[in-house]
Amino acid sequence: MTQRSHVRRPTLEDVARRSGVSKSTVSRVINGEARVRAEVVDRVRHVISELGYVPNQAARQLVTHRTGAVAVVAAQPENRLFLDPFFDLLLRGIRRELALHGAQAVLLFVEEPDDYARVADYLGGGHVDGAILFSLRPGDRLPEMIDRLALPAVFGGRPLLRDGDTVHRHAYVDGDNRGGARQAVQHLVALGRQRIATVAGPYDQENSAADRLAGYHDVLLDAPAELVERADYTRQGGADAMAALLDRRPDLDAVFAASDLMAAGALQTLRERGRRVPEDVAVVGFDDLASIAESTDPPLTTVHQDVPEMGRLLARLLVRNEAPQPPSVVVPTRLVRRASA
Repeated sequence: MTQRSHVRRPTLEDVARRSGVSKSTVSRVINGEARVRAEVVDRVRHVISELGYVPNQAARQLVTHRTGAVAVVAAQPENRLFLDPFFDLLLRGIRRELALHGAQAVLLFVEEPDDYARVADYLGGGHVDGAILFSLRPGDRLPEMIDRLALPAVFGGRPLLRDGDTVHRHAYVDGDNRGGARQAVQHLVALGRQRIATVAGPYDQENSAADRLAGYHDVLLDAPAELVERADYTRQGGADAMAALLDRRPDLDAVFAASDLMAAGALQTLRERGRRVPEDVAVVGFDDLASIAESTDPPLTTVHQDVPEMGRLLARLLVRNEAPQPPSVVVPTRLVRRASA
């Protein structure tokens, strides 16, 4: 009988030896402690990834009294979430960062009013050490739920203020939505476009839609309402919005869409209406999702934000708990020029 060979799993000692640091330093990096220099953290993490080291979760739980699980709560229908590449990249960044700390993500969805009680019971039942929440809507009960449970939490996107609040009470990570929108519209103005429309995001999102619309108006102070159309961050929504804009203003010569998915839908409608891009209508999106922006016809000029890094920052803020008070990170954006504008 052939003897089965066993591959030895890398140990804490292996990571320490390869990194050139002590075992206690490796432990501090794994546990997210703040007393380690950034360059050492990066080196140890690289070695952990290279060796495929997995911390002994059972031993860590005995010491830390933690579950090793983090709830990722999406106030979004499940089918829509997995159709949007943005969320896939965000979740990928969250999962990778949590893995570096020996933790795993538990994905929860809030679609119907009854879901709030179910999610509250789970979050308050000691199953998770904290929560990452995103896609909240105006008046959402999740922030109050988190406060009531006294559960560590970080929000994806700048949370909406409650009535009477003047500061944000929760940690958050967001992109520079307003600044990115300004870059997009300034680019269209620099191209000489004079009738610039926008496909804005929906009213029922956090602050991203409002901030991107505000960035549009920062550049075009007197833009008429007929050049603004709302949609729902989907491809079909962008197509329908573009049709409505063309019906009202057939003379428009540019459009800024507040997401790449909506920009892809806008391109589809422009093609069906016989408009050449960018000769007749220039198009700029937002997000720079490679699966969309590089595959549209023509390839999409868009505003880049590092979505996986935003996911990593969300997990890092939660695990390390070392951000300023109130903690927040705004990720910069930049314009990526392709053929659509």
